Amino acid sequence: MITKRLLLGAAALALSAGAAQAQYSDNKVKIGVLTDLSGTYSDLAGSGSVEAAKMAVEDFGGKLNGIAIEVVSADHQNKADIASSVARKWYENEGVDAIFDLVTTAAAVAVREVSREKGKIDINSGAASTVLTNAQCSPTGFHWTYDTYALAVGTGNAVVKQGGDSWFFLTADYAFGHDLQAQTERVVKASGGKVLGAVKHPFPNADFSSFLLQAQSSGAKIIGLANAGSDTINAIKQAKEFGITQGGQKLAGMLVFLSDVHSLGLETAQGMQMTTGYYWDMDDSSRAFAKKFGERMKGKMPTMVQAGVYSSVMHYLKAAAAAKTDDGVKVADEMRKLPINDFFAKNGKLRADGRMVHDMFLVEVKKPSESKGPWDYYKVLRTIPGDEAYKPLAESACPALMKK
Repeated sequence: MITKRLLLGAAALALSAGAAQAQYSDNKVKIGVLTDLSGTYSDLAGSGSVEAAKMAVEDFGGKLNGIAIEVVSADHQNKADIASSVARKWYENEGVDAIFDLVTTAAAVAVREVSREKGKIDINSGAASTVLTNAQCSPTGFHWTYDTYALAVGTGNAVVKQGGDSWFFLTADYAFGHDLQAQTERVVKASGGKVLGAVKHPFPNADFSSFLLQAQSSGAKIIGLANAGSDTINAIKQAKEFGITQGGQKLAGMLVFLSDVHSLGLETAQGMQMTTGYYWDMDDSSRAFAKKFGERMKGKMPTMVQAGVYSSVMHYLKAAAAAKTDDGVKVADEMRKLPINDFFAKNGKLRADGRMVHDMFLVEVKKPSESKGPWDYYKVLRTIPGDEAYKPLAESACPALMKK
């Protein structure tokens, strides 16, 4: 009798385990990293984002409730149509459960539409526009690392307070650039400054001569660079070549990454202030992640986008494990419940509109004489509390919130 009961109990446990596994489609958890692997943003995201996702999976243990975790990646080439096509193929034919990174706002918005339709998770680390938590918000969409509002609050406010009260913008001519300029203009004017003009440049762009000359002739104290990646690098280098910065005007890089500073060199970038969501040399935990990342990336230190990919993948896996399913809506609900405490964010929280609220940092690029070694580039001037850095939820235009 005892043996029979034991057998029946074992059978019940086996059935229970099988039922739990069946909640994961295709008996596998599959995450996709959709990024720029070959273009303007490939250095700040790209292969480093793919590697960061793989690191998170490995550190999680490689399995989720006994189910294998797989990472796939693709290059969206910063084009919305390619991003949308890859996302649809991944969701419909290849069993991808969630998509990460999504650098470039146009690509991120395109994927958000497909993810919303399919009830799948998308977590943006590389895209910047606040549209992702406003008009394009989604119950299964999240914005992790930074956004244009936080960049403007940090850098724009600091520059005006230091006397940079007249601005002219060089703006990447697509949604991200437009949003970054608008957010920064708002902060500049609210801080007592004025905007003398702006010019939009193609994305991506190599020759900034005519745009810089317009900025120079405006007489503005600050030339605001509402762009990113190689566009920012090219604009800064050419401004120095034309003698613009030597003439007294200053550049404000509204979105500058560690990889950009590395490309520019401290001699060129020294003194520049910027806002970042992560710096590798902040504390022991950030240094530990950076060391492991550097060992896999030929000595490169991670940008905030790449660190954000690791953090977001790890949080997704914890939520999918707790929810015991890869159903997008259920995992998203679990993600909002779980606290976020890791090397990237301390006491981070996910709001109803998908914004991950965490502290941001105003930093200044060191002089060559101040740097103690490779990648020792920043000194932290101020910690910007998350609730100050990000747009208040009460001001959100997220349609899902408006229905409540």
